[in-house]
Amino acid sequence: MPLDPDRLRALPRTETGPDGEDYTVRQVRGSEKSYRCPGCDQLIPPGTAHVVAWRTEHLLGQQAAMDDRRHWHRACWQARGRRRPVR
Repeated sequence: MPLDPDRLRALPRTETGPDGEDYTVRQVRGSEKSYRCPGCDQLIPPGTAHVVAWRTEHLLGQQAAMDDRRHWHRACWQARGRRRPVR
């Protein structure tokens, strides 16, 4: 059976952010609800592919890190080093 590239992209990976912090990042094909992107303060409509990211380590533990996760437009996540989040 051939590998499915979409499934591979959905696997969590670790990225180091411009702030030097490590983030766990997942690509999401879409969701059933809308989210507000912290990079541009615009809505990510249901069904839109986007990125979910959270700090890999959190002072209050893994659950707190998961609770702080944010949904980003892909382009906003990629540009986060060139501009500051609006939220």
